This record gives sequence, C-alpha cells and structure tokens, in this order.
Amino acid sequence: MGNKNIKINSPMKLIIYKYFALLLLTVTLFSSCKKIFDLPDEKDYMSNNVNFSNKILEPIIGRTNLIGGFNSDNSTNPITFEIVNVRFGDGKPVSDLFTTAPTYVWTAPYTGLEKSLAEIEAKRKIETHPIFEIRSSGEFILWPSATNQILKPRPTDSTNFSQDTRFFDVKVKNTGGERLIRDFQIRPFRERPYEPSNDFNAYTGLPAPDPNFPFDQKRRDYIRPYLNNVIGATSSLNLVSNNEKKDAVVYIRPLTSGGNGHSLRIVVLGTDSLPIDPKFFNETVWDKMIHGFNIQKTDKYVQYDVAYPIPLVEIPTSYARGGSRAKAELSYSRLGFGGTRTVGSFGVDFAIYKAGDWEIVFHFKNENPKFANE
Repeated sequence: MGNKNIKINSPMKLIIYKYFALLLLTVTLFSSCKKIFDLPDEKDYMSNNVNFSNKILEPIIGRTNLIGGFNSDNSTNPITFEIVNVRFGDGKPVSDLFTTAPTYVWTAPYTGLEKSLAEIEAKRKIETHPIFEIRSSGEFILWPSATNQILKPRPTDSTNFSQDTRFFDVKVKNTGGERLIRDFQIRPFRERPYEPSNDFNAYTGLPAPDPNFPFDQKRRDYIRPYLNNVIGATSSLNLVSNNEKKDAVVYIRPLTSGGNGHSLRIVVLGTDSLPIDPKFFNETVWDKMIHGFNIQKTDKYVQYDVAYPIPLVEIPTSYARGGSRAKAELSYSRLGFGGTRTVGSFGVDFAIYKAGDWEIVFHFKNENPKFANE
C-alpha cells in the first residue's frame, strides 16, 4: 500500500518550529508581564454619562407606578442600582418611603381569557415589598400597596417647597466602577382610586369645582359620559354632556350595600334619581362588557364579581382595548322615523384601582333617554 508516514521536508519543518516557538514565547511573555507589572483582569465599562431622563417623580399613591428613563450610555451589563441618601429638602430623615406592605405580584401572564376569579387569582400571589423600589432595569416602582396613611401625599395647597419634598440619590454600579446620580425628587399625589377623576381635586381629595364657575362652592365638576345618538324623551333632541350642559353625568363610587368584597355594579338613574330597568338597554352585551363573573341582573342594576384593579393589567384585551381603561357601554335600539331601526349608546372608559365593592352610575339629570318608537 505504500508508506503511511507523512514526510515533511526541511523548509516546512523550519516554519512549523518557528511558529510554535513564537507562540510559546508570546504566552510566556504575557504571563511574565502580568506577574511583573501586576496587570488587572479586564473590567466592564462604566460610562461617565449614565443618567435618567426624569429626576422628578410624581406617582399617584394607590396604584402601580412604573417610571423609567435610565440611559446606560453603552455601559456594560449587569448594572446594579441602589437608592441612597434619602432625605427631605431641609435635611429631615425620610422614614415612610420604604415601608414594607403586601402587594400582588403576577406569576403568570394575564390574557383576558380567564374564565373565573379562581383562574385569575392562580396567576398572582402576594409578596411583601418596600412600597418604593428601583428595579434591576433601572425602573422605579411605587407599588399599589402604598396608601395616603403610609406615604404622606404632597401638600394640599399644591406647593412644592423643598421641606415637603423627598430627595434621594441613586448609586449605579458594575465591575467597571460606580456613579452617583444626585438629587432625585419624589412628589406623590394622593390616592385617586378611579379614573376619570376630574370630579375631585387631585391635591385635596375634595370635590372639584365646576370648571365654568371655579369659585362657586355650590357647584362641582362631574365625570361626563360619551353619548351617541341618545335622544331626549321630552325634547326629542340629542342629549349632551360637556362643560356647558350636563344632561348626563357619571358617578364612580363605593357600593354601600349588596356587595361581596369584589363586586362591580352598573346602574342607570333617571331624572327622578330612581333606577331605570336594564332591560331597556336591549343592545347591551353584558357578558362581554366587563371581565366579570356570576352576573346578577335585576330590574335595578347589573352586577359582576370582579378582580381588582380594573383593568388588571395595562395590556389590550377584549375588555380593555386601549390597555389602560376598561369600558362600560350601554346601548339600545328603537324604531325611528320611516321605520328604520336606530341605536343609541352611552358609556365611560374607566379604571378602578382600589379593591372592594364599587358601582358605576349613569345619571340622566335633565331628560331620560327616549326608548319608545316613533
């Protein structure tokens, strides 16, 4: 078969010997230099320009507030963050910002397709956290477990004096170094347990004045529903709700009786302040409107068992198309002129952040809707 040994001629041998000799010399010199000059191991990069886009934080107490804006300027991950030097503007210590309290944490994704309260609750658990934290992403979070009693809100007179403002610094660190970003401010607004919340003052929590008569203490502002083709029973004109005329208003308020600790009731009141039977709203798809269960329909209201907050997560679902608001919309049809069927609807895009028993009340103050055919 011939000689199986591979023969290498002398010039080739010389090249190979030189290559290995050079490689060995390089390794030896590098090792020697590290020992002689005590060269450090390679470190991560920490930019001098790491920063946050927003250093004045104005969260609303009682709901999940995620506030981002960290700019790493290409610094090497992982980066750690630590809140330090927390104080009021006059130097007084801050003791309430890191109070621990139990709060819900999701352990599986909420989709809006869950078929029961039990299925929803199986996707989250209660953990104890400081009410204010900075996450590994550099995002600040004020947990919904914060309350006005735990965390004192900003002053009711809307001032921003230094002595009323909490200041803090953030230490940003990786193996390449650390930076201290100074003088963040946090000015929390008092709890607003629902939205829209234009019916009360964000600073005082008292009823908000009528925007057209701001100094008249007898007049107040209201949540206003949208009205589409809602005709007045007396005038046969389109009803409206705006700053000038409020044919209908909305109240979002605690339910005083008939709740079970996790209920939501929808009520429509007429001009006599008595409930209008929900059967008149014959085009309303009640079971698709709210992500609720065990629907109760009476001649005075429709009520659901729900999980709070509403919406549970700010993602688009069939119950919260925009992500941040749910929708309570009632509709009805009747025969108009010429025998054509006409549909009227009204509603409000809303959120409720505080668990309990609540009701959304639509109140027709000047005229009731016209349900009769022409």
